Amino acid sequence: MKRQVLVGLFVLIVAPLFAQYEEPYGGPINVPESTNNEESDVIDGVYVKTIVPSRSMVRYEHVRESDVVWSRRVWSYIDLREKINHPLYFPMDTIITNKMDGTTDWVLNTDRLSLWSILRRHILLGDITIYGLCHPMDIDEARKDGDSFKYPIRPEPGLNYETDTVFRGRVDEKLALVSKRIAPLLDADGEPRFEMELDPVSGEEITRYLDTTISENEWYVSKNIIQYKMKEDWFFDKERSVLDVRILGVCPVVYDGLKAGGKYKELFWLYFPHLRPYLSRYYTYNEQNDAQWMSFDDLFFKRRFNAVMYKESNVYDRSVESYRMGADALMEADKIKEKIRTLEHDVWNF
Repeated sequence: MKRQVLVGLFVLIVAPLFAQYEEPYGGPINVPESTNNEESDVIDGVYVKTIVPSRSMVRYEHVRESDVVWSRRVWSYIDLREKINHPLYFPMDTIITNKMDGTTDWVLNTDRLSLWSILRRHILLGDITIYGLCHPMDIDEARKDGDSFKYPIRPEPGLNYETDTVFRGRVDEKLALVSKRIAPLLDADGEPRFEMELDPVSGEEITRYLDTTISENEWYVSKNIIQYKMKEDWFFDKERSVLDVRILGVCPVVYDGLKAGGKYKELFWLYFPHLRPYLSRYYTYNEQNDAQWMSFDDLFFKRRFNAVMYKESNVYDRSVESYRMGADALMEADKIKEKIRTLEHDVWNF
């Protein structure tokens, strides 16, 4: 009887953990994938790591408007060249293009993924919505307000990335550097197509070869992402007597044209609360202890990164770069951060 009870408990407790292996939204685990419909009994380590890939996010505390006695909206950027921010940048991924048929193969790390790899995976799966930087019909660069999440890029109802060509084209513009080139137009036999026309001067027939414009995608990979911009709200909750912060949005940034040292280019904005269920299931690196890897959601929740504030809510709606340059801009960003710290300090000192 005791043996039956133990077996029943084992099935109830352990079986759900193994069921998580097939969860498509979880991060990599240290059990190789099965081949030829045979289950693998190999573990890359001492034990099976299932805590992070099978977990769910920790929900925020509910905040009432009447309990918020002070708040400040700030915009900041995480520079991935800083060593403390490397867990967001590494490991690298690679996209290999087959020159024969034009197909691509996305090569990822088997142990963990970079933040960009996670975002790209779930954008293509349709789990998260990307928001454009401005209205699709607005060509004025000065009117970008993508951080307000007003311009979602979604497929038509019932369609997805694979079946909606318009949606796929708009997403590809955000995930890749699109370049165009002129190439000869070929017929079914692979020969250049041409047409005969009369020369307006001599009246003789001349041959004019036809060409076409080809769009080529150079997909952004982890090494191309140099910054992540964030939109945050800092507030004091009198009901809990704490100064708290909530990340509202995240925006990946690349070099315009992928040339180092050039202008920065924002790709799109993502609503951070929608990212948390997926970020909570992927490992991020811990330099001190391989047995205590945390999730990306933990990293953001514990603020294990360094961010520079480049704008706060102000009457002019201007950023720091508009009135400070270079080192002065960094000092101004520290002043914004220090004002928030001073407010929290003064609450508990009389």
